[in-house]
Amino acid sequence: MGTVWWASGGGPLAAYAAGYRCELERRGFSPRSVRDRMEVAGQLDRWLAAGGLSAADLAADRAGQFFAALRAAGQRRVPAMQTLAPLFAYLHDEQVLPAEPAAVTPAEELLVSYRRYLTAERGVAPLTVLRYERMARRFLLGRVSRTGAQTGAEDLCGAEVIAYLAGCCSRLRTTGSAKREAADLRSLLRFLYLKGITATDLGTAMPPVAGWRDTRLPATMSAADVTALLEGCDRSRPSGLRDLAILTLLARLGLRSGEAAALQLGDIDWRAGEIVVRGKARCQDRLPLTVEAGEAIAGYLKDGRPSSRCPKVILTLYAPYRGIHPSSITQVVYRACRRAGLPPVGGHRLRHALASEMLRQGSDLVEISQVLRHHDLATTSVYAKVDRAALRTVARPWPEAGR
Repeated sequence: MGTVWWASGGGPLAAYAAGYRCELERRGFSPRSVRDRMEVAGQLDRWLAAGGLSAADLAADRAGQFFAALRAAGQRRVPAMQTLAPLFAYLHDEQVLPAEPAAVTPAEELLVSYRRYLTAERGVAPLTVLRYERMARRFLLGRVSRTGAQTGAEDLCGAEVIAYLAGCCSRLRTTGSAKREAADLRSLLRFLYLKGITATDLGTAMPPVAGWRDTRLPATMSAADVTALLEGCDRSRPSGLRDLAILTLLARLGLRSGEAAALQLGDIDWRAGEIVVRGKARCQDRLPLTVEAGEAIAGYLKDGRPSSRCPKVILTLYAPYRGIHPSSITQVVYRACRRAGLPPVGGHRLRHALASEMLRQGSDLVEISQVLRHHDLATTSVYAKVDRAALRTVARPWPEAGR
């Protein structure tokens, strides 16, 4: 229905009505969602025609004016900008809308170059690239506003770097956050030095953030609690099948949240019983696919995963169907904890639980390191502290304890 009256209206978007409807259906929108988005696009089409505007004139600010016009006309429920996001994407693909403008300021150009360096030369994971870039943006644009510099890296000195880091540490609550901020800043300073923007590597001028390594026991869960999380998934619903697949990947194979989100259909070798894990720094490791994990994934693919061209294994529950974000996996673990009546924990806690359970069952640190894919055995050695039974056999009596 929406396509008929929209296409017959003769507006600037009329020629794209049928194709837009097909695109919405292809992306997995429900019939009601397709109808709603077609109606909003039809209103936009009439508004553009009334103003003598063409489809190429459509932009974010134009959409804002359109929504303001709906409010001024007394429409009670005005849709959000996100409603038109599929339309903008479709018109971009059809080359109706011009390409996004490139970065124009020297600071933005430097940030683009930094992003390219992180991705192409260092092979940093996409989410880590975003984190590094956010810090670099804060640092560089802050200097631009304070000093009037072009890129934010001109005349940078070690004293200013130390002052910035000290200010960050005073605001951050944990030592881990301060160390992460220092590592992000050190990456930017290394890039500036390698590109010849700064004469010296100012990262060497940064003092280390105070804090002892491995002073705490690794946070873990009992095997019974992990089983309760898995059994709390409702296998009669697609959402429950998806949650079970996610939790099994984390708890039985030791995947990180980002690795579970990055898993693709082609990474699973059903005949060999193996999966390819896309880990940090573009590393790809092959892991055996356990029976429990394989059944959980197969159940989700068969009865829970929506039909989509997306190559990712785990998809969003609602259209447009796309690969799940690692932060959404954390929310899945939170909800599973609430269902099981347990305190909320992150997905990494299940990875710790797997290592602790392997240690309890007699696996050595080398075997655990291989499953968790640690590049340094020292990273795995922290789990030795949770094996209290083994520690008792090597503990020496405390002097004068018997007196």
